[in-house]
Amino acid sequence: MANFFNLIQNENMKIYRKSATKIMFIILFALILTAGLIIKFGTHEKAISDNWKQELIAQNKQDQKVMAKMSGNAKNYYQERIAKNDYRIEHDLKPTTGKNIWNFTDDATNNLMTVIILFTIIVVSTSISSEFSWGTIKLLLIRPVSRTSVLLSKYISALIYAVVMILFMFVVSWLIGGILFGFGGLSAANLQYVDGHVFETNWVVYELKQYGLLSITLVMMVTLAAMIASIFRNSALAIGISIFLTMGGSIIVEILSRFDWVKYILFVNMDLHQYINGTPFQKGMTMGFSLSVLAVYFIIFVILGWLFFTKRDVAA
Repeated sequence: MANFFNLIQNENMKIYRKSATKIMFIILFALILTAGLIIKFGTHEKAISDNWKQELIAQNKQDQKVMAKMSGNAKNYYQERIAKNDYRIEHDLKPTTGKNIWNFTDDATNNLMTVIILFTIIVVSTSISSEFSWGTIKLLLIRPVSRTSVLLSKYISALIYAVVMILFMFVVSWLIGGILFGFGGLSAANLQYVDGHVFETNWVVYELKQYGLLSITLVMMVTLAAMIASIFRNSALAIGISIFLTMGGSIIVEILSRFDWVKYILFVNMDLHQYINGTPFQKGMTMGFSLSVLAVYFIIFVILGWLFFTKRDVAA
């Protein structure tokens, strides 16, 4: 066990000593700061008047007319907005203008998690593939550790890196959101719309739920990247394929959406927000169904990655 923890420590040292890792943190910080500055100084929000209830009532009437001509996600959008406006009117919750510390943090979470996934894919793909391309795998295998331990240590280290990036993103976005938009927004109401009903929820609990759902996507894509890296042993190819699938998954789903069996595709089930928002991709899909499908894919990725990493001969 001590040897295994030494492997994890060694992998983490490799990751954080690289200049590329430091650049990734700088890029993430720059993206959050730039987004905050653009929103703060590049947009102008209309101030909320004292007659905000009448304005929301008028907006709802207009939305209902537009919604009558819509279908699918567009219709769901207007239904949600109307329901939230009705809730604010009924419970005397005055809307907040522009951004506050929490919704800025939430936007950063949703928009930048993909960046963290891409960075983690690069880390795990390079970590696994480079051992074979550079021949350093032979130095690891002369130690009293198995190939399984070597692969697992690389996988766990990549996930630890992802956790560190997520914590960094949360702290930076929260602080920048507070500095730019004020810490007074800490008490702002967080309205959620699920199955046609609106309810208030704590922002901290909501963000933890968001991170939990998005982390499932991260784990699946990192596991897929680790499998591809183990099969091809080429970091450029592994990174390229993994990034293509990450960015192009929605396109693949859109092309195949007319088929009933599309619900078994990986990318359809990774978006677990569809159940939180009450709009599953296909009628009959449930959270349990998607988690089961993801579990099957996860097991397949792990088995294939392990087989190719442990069974293939190492070139002399």
